[in-house]
Amino acid sequence: MHWTYLLVLAGCLFGALWLEPLLRVGVLRQVRRLVLTVAPVAAVFVVWDLLAIHAGHWTFDPRQITGVILPGGLPLEELLFFLVVPVCAILGFEATRLTLQRWSRR
Repeated sequence: MHWTYLLVLAGCLFGALWLEPLLRVGVLRQVRRLVLTVAPVAAVFVVWDLLAIHAGHWTFDPRQITGVILPGGLPLEELLFFLVVPVCAILGFEATRLTLQRWSRR
């Protein structure tokens, strides 16, 4: 199935995005801050992946990806991974932090 990687990423988003409206964590409302947090790390890992692909150390199973390949041989899903996973982690971290903060005020 050529959608496996995208479906896994969608599952990650599904598991984390509900935290924004339900717990009002405010991560997605602070777009500039989120971009400044995620973009530098994503850029480092994209370069790392591109170097590994170029050296032949890293490949992607064509049965698991859509086949949309970005310059340098990077699958679209891999770029999305470097954006989706950090956003989900930040949502989870902020939800935990706010919940603990709210409980400690009681």
